[in-house]
Amino acid sequence: MRIEAYTQVQKLYDNRKTTRAVAAGSTAASDRLQISSLGKDIQWVKQALSESGDIREDIVAPVKAKVQSGTYEVSTERFADKLLEKFLEKYEELR
Repeated sequence: MRIEAYTQVQKLYDNRKTTRAVAAGSTAASDRLQISSLGKDIQWVKQALSESGDIREDIVAPVKAKVQSGTYEVSTERFADKLLEKFLEKYEELR
């Protein structure tokens, strides 16, 4: 058995692996990111929300003033109606 021939064949295979790796690495592949219109809309909404305040002062200020002055009153009937409405919504979701 000739060891030289085996070594020469092994060198050929090693060369091909290296050549393929270099050839594959030399191709100019680039990654691209494409965002759908829904994704763009979600980004826009997130940015708008992050820029806006958490508290709407135009609504909170009058209520706060009434509470501090002791003139704020809650309609128990409206409160009960809203409470029952929310309960029924949750009940329907669970059914």
